[in-house]
Amino acid sequence: MVSFWVLLLISLVAGFIGAMSGMGGGVVLIPALTLVGMDIKHAIAISIVSVIATSSGSASAYVRDHITNLKVGMFLEMFTILGALAGAAITIISSRRPLFLMFAFVLLGTWLALFLQSKEEWKPLAKVDRFSRWLELRGSYYDQAQQQQIVYEGGRAYFGGPLMFGAGLIAGLLGIGAGALKVLIHDLVMGLPPKVSTTTSNLIIGVTALAGTSVYLAAGYIDPGLAAPVILGVGAGAFIGTKVLVRLTNMAVRRFFLVVLLILGVEMLIRGIRG
Repeated sequence: MVSFWVLLLISLVAGFIGAMSGMGGGVVLIPALTLVGMDIKHAIAISIVSVIATSSGSASAYVRDHITNLKVGMFLEMFTILGALAGAAITIISSRRPLFLMFAFVLLGTWLALFLQSKEEWKPLAKVDRFSRWLELRGSYYDQAQQQQIVYEGGRAYFGGPLMFGAGLIAGLLGIGAGALKVLIHDLVMGLPPKVSTTTSNLIIGVTALAGTSVYLAAGYIDPGLAAPVILGVGAGAFIGTKVLVRLTNMAVRRFFLVVLLILGVEMLIRGIRG
C-alpha cells in the first residue's frame, strides 16, 4: 500500500508538469505509481480522476487570463468524450503488458512529431478553410513574455475533430488525458499558438477524463482512499504550474514538453519490453 505522503508528493510533481505542458499529469503519475507498486489498471483509473483535478486547477486560471480558446475547446470536446468512453471500456478487458507498450508508443510518437517542429517558431495559418471560419475559431491574447498581443485563427477543424476522437480514445485507454496528442493536434493541424494549444488542452482534458472516469468507477477500479491525496497533490501542482507558464516563451514551453515526453516514453517502453 502506497503511503499518503508519497502519493501526495508524486501527484504534486505530476500536476505541475501537467499544467506546464498541457498533458494532464497522467504521463508522470502513471509511471510513478507503477514504480511504487501499484497495478497499472488501478494507476490508470486513479490517474484519470487526477486529470479532472489538473484541468480544474489550471483551466480556470487560463480562461481568466484570456489565453484559452473556448470555442475551439467546446467544439473538440464532443469528439473526445465519445473516444474516452470507448477507450476506458477497452482497458478494462485488456491485459497489462500491451498497456505499457501503447503508453510508450503514444508518448514517443508525439515526441518525434513535435521534435521535427521544435526549431520552428509559430506562424499563423496562411489560409483558413470555410468550415473553421464558420465556427469562428479566431482569438487573441496578451503574451507577457513577448509583451505584445498575439492574434490567430484556428483552421482545419474538419480534420481536427476526428483526430480528437482518437485522442479521446487514448485518454480513456491510458488514463493520461491525452493532452500530448491534443496539443499536437492544436499545434500542427489547427495552427494554434503553443500557449493556446496548451491552455485549451487543459480545458478539454477535464471533460474527457470525466467521461472515462465514469467507466472505471462503474467497474470498481477507483479507490477513494488513494484518489484523495492524488487529487490534492495534482490540484496544487497544477496551480503552481499555471503561474510559471504565463511567464515563459512559446519556445520554452515546447522544449519543456519535449523533455518530459522523451524521458517518460523511454521509461515505459523499457518496462513494456521487460514485461
